[in-house]
Amino acid sequence: MSQLKTDVPIWRFRFVITVLMLAAALVGWRIIDLQVIDRHFLQNEGDKRVVRHSEVAATRGIIFDRNGEPLAVSTPVVTIWGNPKELINVQPQWPAIAKYLGVSPSYLAKKVNDNRTREFIYLKRHMRPDQAKPLLKEKISGIYGIDEFKRYYPAGRVAAHIVGFTNIDGKGQEGIELAYDHWLTGKPGQVRLYKDRKGRLVRSAELIKSAQPGKELYLSIDLRVQNLAYRELAKAVKLHNASGGTLVMLDVQTGEILAMVNQPVYNPNNRSRVRAGAIRNRAMTDIFEPGSTLKPFTIAAALETGEFTPSSLIDTSPGYMMVGRKTIKDHRNYGVIDITTVLKKSSNIGMTKIIQQVTAPTVASLLHRMGFGSDTGTGFPGESTGLLPLRSKWRATEEATLSYGYGMAVTAIQLTQAYGVLANKGKKMPTTLLRLDDQPDPSQVIPSKVARDVVKMLTSVVEKGGTGTRGAIDAYQVAGKTGTARIAEAGGYSEKKHHSVFSGLAPVDHPRVAAVVMIDNPKNKKYYGGEVAAPVFSKVVAGSLQLLGVSPDNSAALAKHGRDRSGNNT
Repeated sequence: MSQLKTDVPIWRFRFVITVLMLAAALVGWRIIDLQVIDRHFLQNEGDKRVVRHSEVAATRGIIFDRNGEPLAVSTPVVTIWGNPKELINVQPQWPAIAKYLGVSPSYLAKKVNDNRTREFIYLKRHMRPDQAKPLLKEKISGIYGIDEFKRYYPAGRVAAHIVGFTNIDGKGQEGIELAYDHWLTGKPGQVRLYKDRKGRLVRSAELIKSAQPGKELYLSIDLRVQNLAYRELAKAVKLHNASGGTLVMLDVQTGEILAMVNQPVYNPNNRSRVRAGAIRNRAMTDIFEPGSTLKPFTIAAALETGEFTPSSLIDTSPGYMMVGRKTIKDHRNYGVIDITTVLKKSSNIGMTKIIQQVTAPTVASLLHRMGFGSDTGTGFPGESTGLLPLRSKWRATEEATLSYGYGMAVTAIQLTQAYGVLANKGKKMPTTLLRLDDQPDPSQVIPSKVARDVVKMLTSVVEKGGTGTRGAIDAYQVAGKTGTARIAEAGGYSEKKHHSVFSGLAPVDHPRVAAVVMIDNPKNKKYYGGEVAAPVFSKVVAGSLQLLGVSPDNSAALAKHGRDRSGNNT
């Protein structure tokens, strides 16, 4: 057998062998790199195809009243979602799915067909778990569930304007829910799921990060007082066929708001037919001219100058006077009366003559110190600052009208805060909607003697011969002031539309609460503050003082038989 000969040069053979060995070495190195050194790469590539991360909803913080009664809680719900690309293939099951969801088959069919190129659509948000469970047990391709939470408000309409509400995604939209959204919102957790390429679960979830619930929040309101205020205000608005109303009550010793209610109102648990005007918290956002309820502060400014005392005499004859082109009138000619009687009879002429001597800038300065013209610092969304004119020059008519509460505008919470200053011996407490654990530091805004003198003068308003006798309470001595302000409209003031107001505090010897009642545009025959708003104040404050455990004022109880409750108008 002959020996084969080759013409292949030896260098070429060696070159090929070298290339093959280098290639083998590179492949081997790559294998070692992927499997040992950089092994996470392949793991990540695999995870991209089978591993899914899902968010675990966090519970929103509970909102309580000051005594621990829940005002807003989160309840577990299930949201049903679908994958239209999968649902297209199970059309025979659509009628059954629609029945579980409580929708018509045609609605479901349209929704799936309109989104057939998508992989995610909501089918039903926030179903009760017992309603969603039967559908999910069917394990229909393309039907999935998400565990979520829905906000529920146990107090309903009673606390709606303070607490507010969240949207369907659990974000605060109004009230405390909005103001403290960052505090109430929890931090969601995360789980890892293993699914096949069609999105089907092949391994149970693994918890990666636990959800952290939102923080709890205690409000200053007392739900017992809030219920009482809500009930009495609603009755008064209905009785007088009014457009609306507001009531605010403040603990004068701490600055905490104990009750805040408005009419009209809404149900935060069912907002499908809510009118936009019913949602706003009128006590915080709506402004009105306070009328005669501002007179005590004009008098306080006069007393503060040292040129007046409660017994200083003012000549109001003949019952009317001209200021510029404006005629100012009293209900009758009161003649020469002291300042206490000016307040008791609510004399506009008396107030005009006082401010002419004191000057408008002096009164405006005191009003600013009392909190008018600026928000109360509660942080409530949309709170108005009101309107306080601070002019360098005042016309005579502007000066006169300021003295009895026109030409400026206040919110109900501002007016309540100001009466709280009078009740607290001239000390202004920071107003808050949150329950306080420590006593805040007050600021002295008017001399304590001036505040005490004004409060003493205000007691005469609810006694026999005063304009606010219907604001009196049998067991407690009350200091207060009525107000009836015509509502401004295009071209001037309406002759038929009024704000009926009563502002006051009790008990006089050791004041605990200050409150303001404002009835908006009562359309029946009665519209004076002493007739419409004062009775609401009397009922709510009397019941509230009992609920708060305030001992009756014996001197007031003994004097009750001497009080005339017929009332005079202002």
